[in-house]
Amino acid sequence: MATATETKPTREGPKLPVLKREKLILNDRSYHWITERICGVLENRQPFLWWLLFIPSSIIAAVGVGFGLFHLVSTGVGVWGNTNRVMWGWPIVNFVFWIGIGHAGTLISAILFLTRQNWRTSINRAAEAMTIFAVMCAGIFPAFHVGRVWMAWFLAPIPNANAIWQNFKSPLLWDVFAVSTYFTISLIFWYLGMVPDLATIRDRCKPGLRKLLYGIFSLGWRGGNRQWSHYEMAYLLLAALSTPLVLSVHSVVSFDFATSVVPGWHTTIFPPYFVAGAIFGGFAMVLTIMIPARFIYGLQDLITMKHIDNMAKIILLTGTIVGYAYLMELFVAFYSGAKFEMEAFKYRITGPYNWAYFCMMFCNVISPQVFWFKWCRENLWVVMAVAMCVNIGMWFERFVIIVTTLARMWLPGDWKYYSPSGQDMLLFIGTIGMFLTLFLLFLRFLPCINIAEVKWTLPESDPHHDDHEDHPDEGVQAEAAYQQELHGSKEATA
Repeated sequence: MATATETKPTREGPKLPVLKREKLILNDRSYHWITERICGVLENRQPFLWWLLFIPSSIIAAVGVGFGLFHLVSTGVGVWGNTNRVMWGWPIVNFVFWIGIGHAGTLISAILFLTRQNWRTSINRAAEAMTIFAVMCAGIFPAFHVGRVWMAWFLAPIPNANAIWQNFKSPLLWDVFAVSTYFTISLIFWYLGMVPDLATIRDRCKPGLRKLLYGIFSLGWRGGNRQWSHYEMAYLLLAALSTPLVLSVHSVVSFDFATSVVPGWHTTIFPPYFVAGAIFGGFAMVLTIMIPARFIYGLQDLITMKHIDNMAKIILLTGTIVGYAYLMELFVAFYSGAKFEMEAFKYRITGPYNWAYFCMMFCNVISPQVFWFKWCRENLWVVMAVAMCVNIGMWFERFVIIVTTLARMWLPGDWKYYSPSGQDMLLFIGTIGMFLTLFLLFLRFLPCINIAEVKWTLPESDPHHDDHEDHPDEGVQAEAAYQQELHGSKEATA
């Protein structure tokens, strides 16, 4: 009996071109290389640039925050530039600014995790750390703004012998609950995600204090299936819990203004406007700190131009939303027919603070529009310049909202020009130094990139990644994706 050999039918005709996904890890790096490179950041001696940034930052933090707060408490809040009319000056401007900076961390970690955006894995750890440090800087200002900081614990609803209870109708008290909850959940979320990586560093350390500390904070992690199952469930639940906080925290902060009857503040657009602005400023700060870290530690294969391109697109989107909110504020004031509301916005544009208004408009609305062009998103100097513009513009946004409104309210006899004091400037510069110092210490002692999650993005992590070779689809033709980095370039192979 003759046997016939089976032949696989071939498909004739043109093939459908299918674009491959852009690589998130360049140059076909292995699991071992990823572990060595990320752990090497904190195991090796720090580069000269790290010391060049750390020493001035720590000095600025010690002088600005340490000496500034000591002088403030020992002398009184009168050393600030606040007046009876502008009772919210630089302290609350800086508070809202730093709270907004902390929004990108939770967004990258929680929302992008729930939507399965794998490009978040290289930047989420640093963004979460940025959130923690920014909220710590933000908390300084309202705590000391109360005047007697040793009585700040009365903000918590704790029964006391003085029968003093909080005004639960005040959005200022809502800030205490919202920000403290946001900080607690973000801290737990950040720490939980580091547990597997802390165990990796623990196993690589020599016996001693360093190994003991990493062993304590790794919580006995051994990487078993049961531990991974519990870890992934806890991480998912915390991500789902953190997601509403992204929308709620800055919405609550906006209620400080929106629930008042002051012209320029009493508007319902503030909650979405503040949330979009916070995400806008937060992503700009992520770029501001990660582009230098990428260069200092040679992390170009892990933090690729794909990550920077995606963050630039988000800045473009949220910046356009913020620009729309600016114009809508003017339209609402015009269309409402409210005389005082319209006068408040005219004062911002034509008054003595118009320099701050136009700086805000340029930095937040005009400068991000360059990201419509791909060559701008691929040029790190342009990306860094726009990110710095956004950081400046978001501070001026809070200054315009708060100061220009309070400086010209109902009584003409109270109208005066507000100027910050040297103490205001010293404390704000000190918090910038404090933020940079904490972030540089984070780079020195903790894994700045999530080792485990980055490995999940490699093709070999997918058990079916070889299926296209064993069972190819003859009806399609794979085409290489556009990759910003040139394969084998000097930057990529460094």
